Amino acid sequence: MAHVLKAAAAAAAAAAWSGGGLFSRLQSPVPTVRAFSTSQPSHQVAEPVWNLGRLNHVAVAVPDLAKAQAFYKNVLGAQVSEAVPLPEHGVSVVFVNLGNTKIELLHPLGSDSPIAGFLQKNKAGGMHHVCIEVDNINAAVMDLKEKKIRSLSDEAKIGAHGKPVIFLHPKDCGGVLVELEQA
Repeated sequence: MAHVLKAAAAAAAAAAWSGGGLFSRLQSPVPTVRAFSTSQPSHQVAEPVWNLGRLNHVAVAVPDLAKAQAFYKNVLGAQVSEAVPLPEHGVSVVFVNLGNTKIELLHPLGSDSPIAGFLQKNKAGGMHHVCIEVDNINAAVMDLKEKKIRSLSDEAKIGAHGKPVIFLHPKDCGGVLVELEQA
């Protein structure tokens, strides 16, 4: 195969440089030689059935929601929502609008909240998770299961924005709790 490619390249080069002076050679179209690689698989690679989108928000667990809300609004001058209790998730949330993304401030509603457990380990609060939008959450869930990426639930559930979400296990995501949200 290599000798066939070398011969084709030599013939193309000879044809390009034959006849006329330097000026006519510079004006001649450059020949193309197609090379075939044997290192590529012969089967087609399937297009992904889901894609990552933009960063929707970074969630921060806070021990004092009113104090955190006042900091972002009064000190940093950000647009801040009112606190919204979400009993189905065991939290109250405040969204800090940053234009192209948000910070989600989380505070537990009771001792059974997962955020209460987080704050017991992290008294001052801290980053809880990142949320990334996906264009097809059901396909993402199936694909990630096939790739042995664990999630904290078997299927997507309705999240704080009223859209389906699923959380990926931090041990499979470089130590970060990742939330995927339907765009």
